[in-house]
Formats: sequence, C-alpha cells, structure tokens
Amino acid sequence: MGTRSRIGIQLKDESILSVYHHWDGYPEWLGRILTTHYNSKEKVAELIDGGDMSVCWTKDRWTGKKVAEYVTENVEVEEYGPQYYSARGEDCPPRLDDDITEFLDNGEEYAYIFTRADEWICYDLHDITAKLTEIPTGVLAC
Repeated sequence: MGTRSRIGIQLKDESILSVYHHWDGYPEWLGRILTTHYNSKEKVAELIDGGDMSVCWTKDRWTGKKVAEYVTENVEVEEYGPQYYSARGEDCPPRLDDDITEFLDNGEEYAYIFTRADEWICYDLHDITAKLTEIPTGVLAC
C-alpha cells in the first residue's frame, strides 16, 4: 500500500509547482531521500520536471512495454532515480498551485515543499489540519 505524498518547489510568487509521489511518502523515508539526494533548486526542479511518479529513488524503471492489460514491464538499471508514470505512457505533468492552501488540499498523506530558503519542509496531512512535521536527519540510501 502506498503512502501518498506531494513534492513541490516554492516559486518566487508564492505559487508551488508539484508532482504526486505514490510509495513511501512518510518523512522517515521520502523526507530523508529528498534532503539527501534532492538538496538544491536545480535537482528539485529536475525531479519535478518529470511529472508524477511511483517513487523518486529506485533502480526500477518501466520500459513502456505492456506485458498485460494493466501491467508495464519493469527492469532494473545501474543508477538510482525516479520512476515516472510518463515512462509507462501516462500523461502526468507537474501541477501549479497558486498558494500553499491549494497545494495542501489534494488528499495526500504528506506534502513536501522545497522553499525559497533552499530547505525542505514537510506537512503531515492525516487530519483536517496541516501540521508541520520534522524530517529525520541522516542518509538513508546511496
């Protein structure tokens, strides 16, 4: 079962450009992956540019080849990186929200924003209020 999350980057006008992330969106995994491997505006922008994804840090990639009606072939590659839905033929581009309220109102369980201060913040969205939550420190994966 996925822990749904949204990954965004705050733009100069307070809008947020973001993508959906399906697996392991909790701070102990996704939060640590983001702070370790996507720790600059350039890296975050590149991650978001690919659109919605299954996961942002894996060796698994879809080939685009259908092996069944709802199954796309999966292969392992040498380097870690995102597994984008576009690689299996879906059109899921980044989404632009006008402000943080709009960004947080999507039904995901966690929301991450790379702020203009070049730091990650995380919101826990498990109840009706969005609560800032701490992202654990320390490298999780190479």
